[in-house]
Amino acid sequence: MKLSHLFVIASLALVGTTIQAESLVDGTASAGKQRAITCIACHGAEGNSSIPMWPNIAGQSAPYILSQLQAFKDGSRNNPLMSSQAMMLSNADMANLAVYYESLPVAIQSVADEALIERGEALYRGGNKEAKVPACLACHGPNGRGNPAANYPALQGQHAAYTAKQLNDYANGTRMTDGKTRIMRDIAANLDKDDIAALSSYIQGLK
Repeated sequence: MKLSHLFVIASLALVGTTIQAESLVDGTASAGKQRAITCIACHGAEGNSSIPMWPNIAGQSAPYILSQLQAFKDGSRNNPLMSSQAMMLSNADMANLAVYYESLPVAIQSVADEALIERGEALYRGGNKEAKVPACLACHGPNGRGNPAANYPALQGQHAAYTAKQLNDYANGTRMTDGKTRIMRDIAANLDKDDIAALSSYIQGLK
């Protein structure tokens, strides 16, 4: 990735840290809350899962939630449980759920392993030039808040186990929701298992 491209992405990420006055998705939080009853079993009453392998979705940007629900429904992202749930959702349901979960407070967690902070922070904030790994903050922001306008997801407070699985899935090609850009697959493929462990741990503690 060229340095000039990283500057552009970093600028977009900083824009993404601004609190959105209105959602970028046309939906209704109250309707989403009613539709979310079936989501509680996995994602918790407030969008924060008690099971580390299932993601926290509270505070995630509505555009990203909507895009992932659509991907589960059309099969471009594969997960038997989520795909079956998404098949029952209308476009309006997905938009309402996205706006509702976006409105909930983000989970606050500590790093998973304090011994990995230095390595995780170095990768997240500075990347690894030799391994052709750009800094994660370029897309996801310095505090992991993401960039809703660019559809880059928020990462802060996400379970380390879930983040690690997604990075591994991108690396082995199981997950392909980065589309034609392949940005996440290419980055994840250049991370070794220790990099993934350190990054996932560090991301869990972002606030």
